[in-house]
Amino acid sequence: MFWDNFIKLCELNNYKPNQIGRELNISSASVTKWKNGSLPNAETLVRLADRFEVSVDYLLGRDGAKTDTLSAAK
Repeated sequence: MFWDNFIKLCELNNYKPNQIGRELNISSASVTKWKNGSLPNAETLVRLADRFEVSVDYLLGRDGAKTDTLSAAK
């Protein structure tokens, strides 16, 4: 799910994945690993989320339903 969302954001912003990688000092090898199913580490996820102005949950394909339910229970 991460890769699909990452690619969608790249396309919407007219970037290639490796362009974003270079911009954020992420190796092309890391980008290739993501394409093959690996996930970025937490720090990289935050940097990507900030770059695209989305949440880390969005990048990971998670919805906020569980979080909203837990917050309402407090």
